[in-house]
Amino acid sequence: MTEKQALRGGAQQKLLAFASLIVLVIGFSLASPRFFQVDNIMSILQATSVNGVLAVGVTMIIITGGIDLSIGTLMTFCAVMTGVVLTWLGMPLLLGVATGMATGALCGLISGTLVAKAKIPPFIATLGMMLILKGLSLIVTGTKPIYFNDTEGYTEISQGSLVGKLIPQFPLPNGVLILFIVAGVIAWVLGRTVLGRYTFALGSNEEAVRLSGVNTDRWKMSIYALAGAICGIAGILMSSRLNSAQPALGLGYELEAIAAVVIGGTSLSGGRGTITGTLIGALIMSVLTNGLRVLSVAPEWQTVVTGFIIIVAVYADQLRRRTAD
Repeated sequence: MTEKQALRGGAQQKLLAFASLIVLVIGFSLASPRFFQVDNIMSILQATSVNGVLAVGVTMIIITGGIDLSIGTLMTFCAVMTGVVLTWLGMPLLLGVATGMATGALCGLISGTLVAKAKIPPFIATLGMMLILKGLSLIVTGTKPIYFNDTEGYTEISQGSLVGKLIPQFPLPNGVLILFIVAGVIAWVLGRTVLGRYTFALGSNEEAVRLSGVNTDRWKMSIYALAGAICGIAGILMSSRLNSAQPALGLGYELEAIAAVVIGGTSLSGGRGTITGTLIGALIMSVLTNGLRVLSVAPEWQTVVTGFIIIVAVYADQLRRRTAD
């Protein structure tokens, strides 16, 4: 497949995903007048902020041809460590936020090392990390939530609105603003930096990159570490939104994030993907979940629909690969 064909295929997938998003919004709006109200739209965007940040992080890994099943529990563990620093140790807010991101980067680096150096398949390495982090979150907290009631300004990270202070008619939550900032930075990294070029190169032909003299292990470890730091941001957003670090949360978030990435046009085989597509995919997942809830669809059926969407997204990716070949 030529570069021009790849670009055309990616553009078509993003256009299809965007069209699907519009259809969902129109459909749910017609089915229920409550759906397209300002409060509900803000709720959708707020929910997208967490899943969207996770999806942005795992996009980089999937472009390399890898996968990370630990991002959900990593998000939770980062929130827990942030809670430990802020509430148990009484440290300043910025130090707590830095701890959450550093925890994510360290765990991501460990996963990247297992994949790059130990040559453990990404699926197995990150599955093991997922279970480890789930257990550590429960051990550190004693299975009890950590509340941020005494941490001034923590809930404002996600629930406040800097935009709303400037434009009262548009109270965009800070969590959504952070999502856009993270997405913009990573889009710039992928499109304008050496790390971005090697991210796509590793997914397209890692062996060729290695034979050209590039230390592929180092770059792969860097990508996993950066993705881990982004998961730390997601953990901070989630705990800020809930005003607590819930150690039992996390499982299942990785599936929705990966589904959003694939829906947005990133190939599971690696070498192709965009952050714009990932954001559209994350919005589709949030609109779908919210719309089903507004229509009073039972939670168990919401789970069934989500699973179906994941299967369809992966199958569509397989069809794109066959067509390209």
